[in-house]
Order: sequence, then C-alpha cells, then structure tokens
Amino acid sequence: MARRVETGGPGRSPVAVIDIGSNSLRLVIYDGVRRAATMLFNEKVLCGLGRGLETTRHLNREGVALARLNLRRFVALARAVRVGRLDVLATAAVRDAEDGRSFVADIERQFAINVRVLGGEEEGRLSALGVMSSIPGAEGLVGDLGGGSVELVEVANGATGHAVSLPLGPLRLADLAEDEKRVNHAIDRQLAGVNWLGSKEGAFYAVGGAWRALARIHMEQTRYPLHIIQEYTLARSEALDFLDVIAHLSRKSLEKITTGSRKRLEVVPLAARLLARIARRTLPRQIIFSAFGLREGHLFSLLDADEARADPLIAASTDIACQHARFGLDADALMGWVAPLFPQEEPRRQRLRRAVTLLSDATWHEHPDYRAEQALRHALYLPVAGLGHAERAFLGAALHARYGGNDIQGLDVPRRLLSEEAFSASRITGLALRLAYTLTGGVPGLLAATRLVVEDGALVLAFKDEGALRFGESVQRRLDALGRARGQRTEVRGL
Repeated sequence: MARRVETGGPGRSPVAVIDIGSNSLRLVIYDGVRRAATMLFNEKVLCGLGRGLETTRHLNREGVALARLNLRRFVALARAVRVGRLDVLATAAVRDAEDGRSFVADIERQFAINVRVLGGEEEGRLSALGVMSSIPGAEGLVGDLGGGSVELVEVANGATGHAVSLPLGPLRLADLAEDEKRVNHAIDRQLAGVNWLGSKEGAFYAVGGAWRALARIHMEQTRYPLHIIQEYTLARSEALDFLDVIAHLSRKSLEKITTGSRKRLEVVPLAARLLARIARRTLPRQIIFSAFGLREGHLFSLLDADEARADPLIAASTDIACQHARFGLDADALMGWVAPLFPQEEPRRQRLRRAVTLLSDATWHEHPDYRAEQALRHALYLPVAGLGHAERAFLGAALHARYGGNDIQGLDVPRRLLSEEAFSASRITGLALRLAYTLTGGVPGLLAATRLVVEDGALVLAFKDEGALRFGESVQRRLDALGRARGQRTEVRGL
C-alpha cells in the first residue's frame, strides 16, 4: 500500500510563490516555511511579458494573454493544495510598464489575489538572500538576471550591502542585438553609472534562468560529471573565454551544442555578453552559478531569526534522518565514536561528517544489492542547499562505503571531484560508520559499551563486558576493512 506523504510538517502548511517575471511565470509550492523546505511543485511558462518593453513601454500583448491563462491555472493548483499562504511577486516588466498597474489590478480582481510589485533594489536583496540562504559564507557580488533587468547586490558576513537594479535584461537589449558595439556601449554605460561597482573581492554569484542556461552549456561541452547547477563554479579566466564564444553564436549554432530550452536560447548570447562585461568590470575570482534566488530569498525572509541561522545542509539531513532511520538515530553518539579517527579535523570537514552521520541509515530500505549504489546517487543529487559539488562527492563516497560498496570503478564522480586525501577520508568515514552499525544493528545507545581508539599505530576496538556479546566474524571483517583503509593493524580487547 502506498504511504501518503504529509506536507508541511507538524504545525506547518504548504506555501506557494508565484513569480511574475519579465520573461517567465513560475509557480513553486514548498512544504512549509522552514529552513530546509522541500519543493513539492515547480512549473514555469515563458510568457515574455517584457518583450518589446523598451520601445513600446507596454507589456507584450501576447505575453499578457499567456500570463492570464497560466495564472488561472497556477492559482487553482495552489488552492487545491490548500496552501497556508499564496504570495505573488512581480518584477521588472510589471514594475516598469506603463500598463503594469492596470495589469496587476486586473489579475488581482480576476483571481482574488494580492500582487506584490517589487522595487528594483528590493528584488535584488531578496535574490541575494536566496543565495546567502543556500551558500553559507557567500561573499562578493550577487547578480540576478531577469528578462527586463539585472540586479547587483554586495554580500558579505551574512548581510547585503550596496544594491542596484539596471535595465539590462536580454529582452530589453534584444533591439540592439545585431550591433555588438551598441550592446557593449549600453551595458558599459549602465555599469559606469554605479559608483560603488569596482573590483570586488570574492565571487560573482550568477542567478537567473539565462545564466543557468550558460552553466548547462558549459557542463555539456566539458563533459562535467555532475549536472547540478547549484554551486557550479568557474574560474574567471575560464568563464570569460567561454562567455566570449557563446556571445557570438547564433541560436541555430546553440541548438547544435545544447539540449536546453529552445525559447531560452534566444537570450543566451546576450546573457553571456552581459555576464562577461560585468566580470571584466568587477574582477571576481570565480563565477558561481546559483539555482537559489528570488523565491528562495522570499521564503528565507519569512523565517524567524533562530531558524534562519541554522545550517541548511544539517537541517535537511536531520529531516531526512527523521523520515528514514529505522530505530531512531543518535547522531552525537556516532560522531563521538568515530571522532578518534579524525583528531585534527577542520570545521568544514566535521560538518560533512555530521551530514554523513545523519544520512547514514537513510538507505536501509533499498534492495540490499543496490544500497551502496543508491546511497551514492542520493547523496550526489540531494535537492538541498549548502552543498558544493566536491561536498556532494564526499557524502556520496562515504555513504557508498557505509553500505559496503567495494566497486571503486563505480565512484568516477567522487574520484574526479575530490583530492586523494578527501576521497580517502570519505571512505574511512563510511567504513567506520559501517562498523558502528554492524556492532549495534542501528539501535541507539548500544555504542556506549564499545570504543574505537588509535594507540601505538594500531586501530583498537575495545569492549565493556556487555559489548563483547555483540562481537563476531562480521565485526572483525569490518574492523579489518577500516584498518586497511587507514593502513593500520587492528586489535580487539576489553575496556
């Protein structure tokens, strides 16, 4: 019998956000206002409300008709889900069009909704919040590219700084697209008018569908092993070489090299040109693509202060553990039991080890012949924030070892993304957890009768009397496997 999935969690109702952008209209439904919200529904329609806005000063007529049709569908879906709140956000095209107010009044009346028309800087700050919520420690400049504008916002130390909204969306630049010099001049003139926009330390965080399309194209062309946009990172020099090529390709040429949305490809060359001009002006060390932006920033802004400070990776891993652990999970006990293997562990690595520990019993229900493979895949493709690509690889390799994966050939992605040291540490983490689960069967509290220590170059498993009752051939095999991974002999003795 299929199990019904409850949404929202205890005391929480699903929440829906409709984003009325210059190029796209999107509905996202989350399972609640919480730090590690799960996306329950996500649908986008490319309406092109801002197409031709620069010359007509009005919303595109065909786009308005398409937006109305799909708004009706989106509002009906959200209400069918019985969301606790439905927030409708409108950005540059609606903000700037002469008929934007009448469009808003019409859809508010027709669909009985309230529409929040965001100011330019407000839009940028919400996008920056989305980046900071998903990349703890983000520092540099956030750029959110929509169809009608680009918002640039400084971020550092968990806060936003200067912010500006510039009328440089691809739909607005489209009328100049045939003249490269005019496009460059239009971009540079707008950037030159921002007196705080000089060379920036840190990274440039690229938000928006057109810039995400660029990341996908680069992944495809370089045969990158992990097709996840969030935190896909390019060094500035590599990014500029790539952007300069894409900026000069026709749509027909782009269709030959990518499987991305054909409608989106119309604006990709202009998006590439704009990103290249910004990068040459601000000189970031690297460009980091973010799948989190305006909608996630809006959701993040609704959290209370304590929940907002929580680590998104640990919050999500805790949720998964609560849903899937067989007998409950004592993560602190497991962390402490394994800790003697990592005496000089850095905080960033300890954070990953905690996430591995929380996820270490989440794949027990899979077929035993495929648990290791499934655990690896689940970790690599987790739909959570707070994870860079190498960190995903660390989690995947560790959980693969936790479930007895011995096929190193199946670990191509972790081997490509991790250093030898990190790969070894991930495998040791997983093998230590495998030993712990063999000793306890996953039952909390049983680890207290055992101890794992390193003495005189040996890996020692020590037992109290009651703990010795659980020693057997399987325990010895898994202790020996851990010893081999560390290059140490093993011993078993009493406490």
